[in-house]
Order: sequence, then C-alpha cells, then structure tokens
Amino acid sequence: MIVAHHGVAVDVRLDPGPTSAPEAGPAPETGVAAELGPKTDAETGTDSPSAASRPVSVSVKVRRRSGHVVGDRVEVFGERLRRLERDNELRRRDAFGRVHVVSANLDVLGIVVAPRPASPAGFVDRALISALSSGVRPFLVLNKAELPEAEALATSLRETYVDGPGGIDLTILEVSAKAALGLDALREFFARGERRGAFVGTSGVGKSSLVNALLPEVALGVGEINEHSGLGRHTTTTATLHRLPGGGELIDTPGFRDFGLVDLDVRELARFFPGFFEILSRETCRFSDCRHLVEPDCAIRAAVADGRLATARWQRYRDLVAEISS
Repeated sequence: MIVAHHGVAVDVRLDPGPTSAPEAGPAPETGVAAELGPKTDAETGTDSPSAASRPVSVSVKVRRRSGHVVGDRVEVFGERLRRLERDNELRRRDAFGRVHVVSANLDVLGIVVAPRPASPAGFVDRALISALSSGVRPFLVLNKAELPEAEALATSLRETYVDGPGGIDLTILEVSAKAALGLDALREFFARGERRGAFVGTSGVGKSSLVNALLPEVALGVGEINEHSGLGRHTTTTATLHRLPGGGELIDTPGFRDFGLVDLDVRELARFFPGFFEILSRETCRFSDCRHLVEPDCAIRAAVADGRLATARWQRYRDLVAEISS
C-alpha cells in the first residue's frame, strides 16, 4: 500500500499474501502506497518469520502525474507498480476546477472544523456529500474545543446535522489537540474495526496538530493563523499514511481552502444530501426527475413545509444545485 507520495516517488508498505504476476517473472510484492513526493516507500505489514527476509519499505520512482495516491494497493515489480482496483476514492475539485484524488480505500473520513478559523460556507456539506457518494463513512471533528466559542459551534453542528429536522446519524467528536481533550474517543473511533481514515479540513483548523497529538513521533509542522485574513497557513504539503498505536490507520492530507464537488448531477446530489435520503426513501415526488426546487407535489418541499426538514437545509441544497449547474 502506498503510504507516502513525494511527487516523483512513492513509499510502499509491503503486506503479506501471495499474488500472481500478470506476466512471467518474479512474483510481485503487494503493498499500500503512501504519497510523499518523488518516491514511494513500503513497510512490511506482517509478523510472520518470512518478514525478516523482506524489506521493511521500498521506494519506487513514478511519473509525476502517475495517478497513484496514498491508500492505493499496489503490486511492486522491481521498479514498476501496478495499481489494484480501488474500493473507493475521495475526490475534490479545487478553485480552478481541477479534480484531485485526495486518497483511496478509506473506511472513514474525519471532517475537521474549528471555531477559528471558520470553515467556508458549505464546506461541511460538500465534504459530507463527497464522502457519502464515495461509500466512505463521514464524521465531524470539532477541534480547539478549549476555545470559548466552541460550545456554540458544537450546538450549531448538532442542530444542523443531527438533532434538527432532517437530522442524520453522524458522529461528532469534540477534541482539543492543544489541551489534549477528547483524544481517547478519537483513538477509539479509529481502533474500532481497525478503520483506515483521513482528516480533511481547511487550513488552520488544526489537522496537523491532531496528527501530532495522535502520533507524537510524526512531528508535523504547525502553522499560525493570519491575524488579518483569519486563515491558516498550509503546513502539510504531502499526504502520508500512519499506523495508529491503538489500532487503525490515519492518512494526513494537505489542507485546502474549500472542497468542490466532482461529477455529481442534481439527482445524485439529492440522494446524498444530508437529510434528504431518509425522506426520499419513504416518499416519492410526482415527477421522477424532480429537482426539489419548484416542482409541485415534491416530497422534499412537503417535508420543509411541515417542519420535517429545516428550511435552512433546503436553502443550502438549492445553493449547491446552482453551484453544480453553473
């Protein structure tokens, strides 16, 4: 598995298990890739006696735009890699419209927010939809819980996504990397079922601080908040995969300003929009291609009218429809 990506090389962790090569020659090693830049390293993932004869890690040169990402399962043939089929991939669109694969083969996605700096409007919705549409379980991590504004933000998140009309089953963990609050619950969340997960969040919300708190030996750089813009400075520039001491794996991803949706039409957006699925699984609209905007006899509009879905949630959906339709 690729555990780090360096641009023109990846780090690959070698895992046990025989595989068959697609062509005659030595049997390949199977591993997980990590994107760290110009090389890939691999670490053995076994305690078997044969592990001693295998390299703990390998670094493989790749083309800069090879398409490999951290979390990819790969076969290593000397200096060549063959990527195995992905279970899922997390993609985002940047401000210039370019699509990036953030990571692959995830079980969970931690969406990190903080009282300061505030995430852009709609960031959480976009990240939730991206995770759900990719088959990844999302959860929210409210970092900097020691700040006085944190309680109000926690209440707002719960009312918006869990307790309010149209609420969904969403885990929200309140933590503080700085004050070491709630970290045991975060560790237990990853350890449950040996989950592989990643953190995503805009710059400055404390992703690197959280990784440092969970993995002190990693010692990632931590940026400061710009006093004028209120925005954070990017400190993580490459993605890396780490084993957590108590179980599970964590991919640290670079920070970014926003999380644009990729290749979703209006029907798919409605299917994965938080709160809509529960309604549309029980009720139907008059028109099969209903966009849930102005159409008559719409199940979503009826839910808004009778208070089963918050008006603010519907308005956020309308904003996203306009965004992906433009």
